[in-house]
Amino acid sequence: MILAAGMGKRMRPVTATTPKPLIHVGGKALIDRAMDKLEAAGVESCVVNVHYLADLVEVHVSRRARPPVKISDERDQLLETGGGIARALPMLGEAPFFLLNSDSTWIEGVTPNLELMARSWDPERMDALLLISEYVDSVGYEGRGDFRMDVDGRLERRAERTVAPFAYAGAAILHPRLFEAAPEGAFSLNVLFDVAIERGSLYGVRMEGLWLHVGTPPAIEAAEKAIRDSVD
Repeated sequence: MILAAGMGKRMRPVTATTPKPLIHVGGKALIDRAMDKLEAAGVESCVVNVHYLADLVEVHVSRRARPPVKISDERDQLLETGGGIARALPMLGEAPFFLLNSDSTWIEGVTPNLELMARSWDPERMDALLLISEYVDSVGYEGRGDFRMDVDGRLERRAERTVAPFAYAGAAILHPRLFEAAPEGAFSLNVLFDVAIERGSLYGVRMEGLWLHVGTPPAIEAAEKAIRDSVD
C-alpha cells in the first residue's frame, strides 16, 4: 500500500495545485518512485488511498501497468495514516504487506531495501517491521529521530526532550493483526506502533543507501542534488 491521501500542507505552495505524490523529483513523480520499488520487489498489486486532489492521483496511477492499482477512496473523510490503512484492509488481504509513504524515497545501496526488509521479516516475532535510517545521514529530514533499537532489532520510542539515532524512513511491513487494536475513524499509525512496542513486536531494519525525505519545497532541490550526485 502507498499512502497518498495527505493534504501536503508543509509542501505549500507547491501543493496548491499538485498533490504531493505527483510532485516530480529528478524528473519522476514521487509516487512513481515508490511504485518502481514495489515493482522491482515483485509486488503483484498495490492499494493507493486518495483524498486531496484525488482525481489527479487516481488518473496518474491508472496509467501504470505494474503493479496494478486499486484505489481506496477517502474523498468523504481523510482518515490519517492508520485509519486509511484500516479502511483498505479488505483490499490488502490477510497476509503481511509492504507500506510506503509517498513523500519518502531513497537511493538504494548494495541490497534493495524492500528485499532487505523481506529477508528480515519474521511473522512469529513481528507485528511491524520499519525501515529506519540514521537521520544524520539523511537528506531533507529535520527531526530529532524517532526510535532507539536494541541488538535484536526491537524498537522503542525516543524519550521526550532527547535525540534518538534512528528515524522512520517511510516504509514498513505490517501484519494485518496489528489492526485488531485499531480505533474507529481517523487515527495515526503511531497509535498502533505504540501498541506493538508494548507487545515487544515493533522491529526495525537499518536501510542501505541514502534516505530522501521530501516533505518541504527546499527538500525537493536537496533530493534532486543527491540523486544527481549518486550517478556522477
